[in-house]
Amino acid sequence: MAIETSCDETAVAILADGEELLVNLVSSQIKTHQQFGGVVPEIASRQHLEQVNRLIALALEEAGLSFADLTAIAVTYGPGLVGALLVGVSTAKALAYSLNLPLIGVNHIEGHIYANWLSGEKKEFPLVCLIVSGGHTALVEMTGHGEYHFLGETQDDAAGEAYDKVARAMGLGYPGGPLLDKLAAEGNGEAVPLPRAWLGEHSYDFSFSGLKTAVLNYLHRAAQKGEEISKADLAASFQTSVVEVLVEKTIQAVKQRKLSTVLMAGGVSANSFLRSEMEKRCAIEGIKLAYPPLEFCTDNAAMIACAGYYRYLQGERSGWDLNAVPQLRLR
Repeated sequence: MAIETSCDETAVAILADGEELLVNLVSSQIKTHQQFGGVVPEIASRQHLEQVNRLIALALEEAGLSFADLTAIAVTYGPGLVGALLVGVSTAKALAYSLNLPLIGVNHIEGHIYANWLSGEKKEFPLVCLIVSGGHTALVEMTGHGEYHFLGETQDDAAGEAYDKVARAMGLGYPGGPLLDKLAAEGNGEAVPLPRAWLGEHSYDFSFSGLKTAVLNYLHRAAQKGEEISKADLAASFQTSVVEVLVEKTIQAVKQRKLSTVLMAGGVSANSFLRSEMEKRCAIEGIKLAYPPLEFCTDNAAMIACAGYYRYLQGERSGWDLNAVPQLRLR
């Protein structure tokens, strides 16, 4: 059984033998936080408290299991909102201790990577993984289960963070990423000239702060001049700039390291334009591409269960001193 409470989704899943997903429950708080334009940490924590035990009971009921059938408890212990993480960690520790089961702490970002294993397709190491979410953007070479070598990462805003900030500035609402992606499909991606931050030859680091600022300046100038803008064109141009950098740096990394497989992970891997452009470039270069089903791109406990399963096989166990680590790194 796995528990995920890193942000604003309370989730519980039960996975058998690392492949058979018996149940995957997610209680979303989107409607609660929409009125605030973003996640309010204290409210998120309180809602996790209200939902987590209910979901655990429901998961066992739907799977037709009892606590006696479980073999281990996995839980996200970072990164994320500290109060939200503590709800999941405390619950998982109580369960594991009372049932005398192994406790396995899982990095939330590693969970996103392992969402790719929920498709049932075999993955051959080494491979390159592009991690794109609201809080993280990185290129990682994965040489085996739990073995990561960072090739590059964001130096400021993550891709998903830039999406949300630009969507908010454009008045699109919350959550901004999916709304901007949908609007961009109606626009011209070349209509508004926006910068691409390449950060030097052979650099696999990312930077989206300058792009975000360019969009804000564009909106500000238009407002000062009383000019009407095409939000669809601006959304499409912003998205084109982000995706071009993500795709090209990923392809460069794979070719430079003479590898043949790319994984995408994280909430932004659900972006339709990113998927389409990465598919085109990988097809041209003869690179195998994999990304999770849409239901496993956003926060869920199935991905935590999968990552926890491989940690379990490697003999890893967490102690009773496991605690929430809001700034946990994937190393």
